[in-house]
Amino acid sequence: MAEDLKPSDAAQVAEALAWAAGSQKTIELVGAGSKTALGRPIETDYRLHLTALEGVNLYEPEELVLRAGAATSLGQIQAMLAQQRQQLAFEPPDFSDLYGNLTDQTIGGVLSANLAGPRRIKAGAARDHFLGLEAVSGRGAAFKSGGRVVKNVTGYDLCKLMAGSFGTLAALTEVTVKVLPVPEKTRTVLLFGQDDPAAITAMSQAAGSPHEVSALAHLPSAIAARSAVSYIKDAGAAVTAVRVEGPEPSVEHRTEALRRMWGGHGAVEELHGHNSNTLWREVANVAPLLPDPDAIIWKLSVTPSTGADVMAKALSAGGAGYYDWAGGLLWLALPGSEKGGEDGGAALVRGAFGGDGHATLMRGPAELRAKVDVFQPSAPALAALSARIKDSFDPHGILNPGRMHGAY
Repeated sequence: MAEDLKPSDAAQVAEALAWAAGSQKTIELVGAGSKTALGRPIETDYRLHLTALEGVNLYEPEELVLRAGAATSLGQIQAMLAQQRQQLAFEPPDFSDLYGNLTDQTIGGVLSANLAGPRRIKAGAARDHFLGLEAVSGRGAAFKSGGRVVKNVTGYDLCKLMAGSFGTLAALTEVTVKVLPVPEKTRTVLLFGQDDPAAITAMSQAAGSPHEVSALAHLPSAIAARSAVSYIKDAGAAVTAVRVEGPEPSVEHRTEALRRMWGGHGAVEELHGHNSNTLWREVANVAPLLPDPDAIIWKLSVTPSTGADVMAKALSAGGAGYYDWAGGLLWLALPGSEKGGEDGGAALVRGAFGGDGHATLMRGPAELRAKVDVFQPSAPALAALSARIKDSFDPHGILNPGRMHGAY
């Protein structure tokens, strides 16, 4: 069983990792532990707890920048931002219900996993708001990158490299992020009764319009019936949704324009602030797929025009799913019993898009995550590049070994 190491500051993190590198001891990096079930299960000699690296060290609302210890809880940061009517615009999802824990995630964990919600189509991913960092490599060497401004062209953009690396390259000790104002108004236009191909056509039309939409999703009827929003739950039909945000006059104008645009497809309705926010939290947090605690949950990124075909093939295994990012992101729940197959549907899911896409196993039992590719296998050239990067930061392979792939 892994022993626990609990450094009290960044200097002790560096000391611990330098010792581990020299002793060839493997290390699992742990913040709040809210995402230990995301990725391949790992066994290490030690667990390095980063919980002492918490607290907001700098917040300048007028400069739209915040710097905090990597283990600072996201809830604390969001509460501070809310007091100034600001937010993390990439809309980080909350997967506490997905993974069955009540631990608040950390800002470092969100950035390490590069998590983003429905607003990603407009605001970008977490990495696009990651301005600067202080970290310790697998060699035990402390390093910095980036700064407090959006335009920073000095050296390599290590923030984007660390985002999505799941702690396999370095231990983040401090991070700097861009923040943005909360929109003055939010509205969501609903379109009822569309089948999947028709919904993708309608979403593509809205996404290509001049109305600056900030989220698009399609909930098939069985999924819509699970919503906490009565307009959606009681619709008795599939629901397609598009969100607009911004100054009140602009939002009203764009909402009306979208209602006219979608009115030719079917019946339309709109949601205001509270109900709108509830819907998009459900979409971001995968709430519609959680009633079955044993379901195997996959996230698929595909070309929107192929989304309906991919979903149809995947659902042939008896699962359920819905569309985010205008059909470019599919969330799918497959049966957790033997009906899901020994590989949890991996061959079916990845075969459905014929190699022109990307699939991640977001939830499954440890024995399944140990034997299938949790993350999409990389092409040989990209895998070789990733291996060289891993060797540069962590030549002895001590950090989260095997978390992302069997080799590293």
